[in-house]
Amino acid sequence: MAAPALASASELLALRSWVEQQQRLYTVAAPLLMSNAALCKRNARNIPAFIVKTRYSYSDEWAAAATSAFGLGEQPQVMLLFPTSGAAASGLQQGDILLSVGDVRIAPGPNAERDALKALDAAALKNRSPLNLSIRRAGAVMTVNLGWTRACAFSIELGNTDVANSYTDGRRVMLTRGMLDVVRSDEELAYVLAKEIAQAALVKTAPPGMRAMMDRLALAAPPAPSSASARLPVIAPYVPVTDATADKLALYLLIRAGVAIDETPAFWQRLARAHPATISHGHTALHPSTSYRISVIRAVTASIKQRQLNDLPLVP
Repeated sequence: MAAPALASASELLALRSWVEQQQRLYTVAAPLLMSNAALCKRNARNIPAFIVKTRYSYSDEWAAAATSAFGLGEQPQVMLLFPTSGAAASGLQQGDILLSVGDVRIAPGPNAERDALKALDAAALKNRSPLNLSIRRAGAVMTVNLGWTRACAFSIELGNTDVANSYTDGRRVMLTRGMLDVVRSDEELAYVLAKEIAQAALVKTAPPGMRAMMDRLALAAPPAPSSASARLPVIAPYVPVTDATADKLALYLLIRAGVAIDETPAFWQRLARAHPATISHGHTALHPSTSYRISVIRAVTASIKQRQLNDLPLVP
């Protein structure tokens, strides 16, 4: 049998960067998802609130790096838990190896991550609570009783391009590496995530080409060269009124999650100046009516503050 491939220093660095960016997205998105099930009713359900990966979760180029950097192997391993979630309260820990979900054993191999997610989804639909998870931690096998977390059930993905944009197909929310380079804080990152979560909650049909493009950008592989962005499909811009409706909902998602909203106009204006609609594939090309958006954001912000002063429900 051939010796397993060894990861180079550059491969390890690239994978760690990818995973850190993906974890940052989920960490900032978690309060938005968990605080707003009431505002995304079509998409609200019980979620496990933790992320698992195997060495097969990444491209062939990164398989060896996944093992070297994170100890990933044939069995699903917990890579991230949502803070304050049922999973975190259950005692599940980062690094735990998932062996079974209820009475469903997770067979090791290329399909292990998919099988684990399928078993968790099935148990969530049946509302099996608490759900027994068999895990291995530090060589010892033990059982964790998972409590569900009610949340907006959108997956959060990292887009493999330096184009500054964000997308949704109604099921997934994606921010690109380029957008992560633009935001200056987790608060600004929350603004962009909330906008896409709002779009996801409102959208009934994804724009043509959106799902295929997101599938392509979601590949967890070495960063694509800058020239690859020229081959991205052009997505038709959002209708201004529809886009502004998502801005309104996004502000409520933010305030309910404890994120301050006073600086949202300044952020979107700065983004539009740095990445105007003339930049192909950029965020402003997809959301072109910045002045209209800002007027809506300011009006909704004032309305939210009035609701807070009068102790009224924070709902649109």
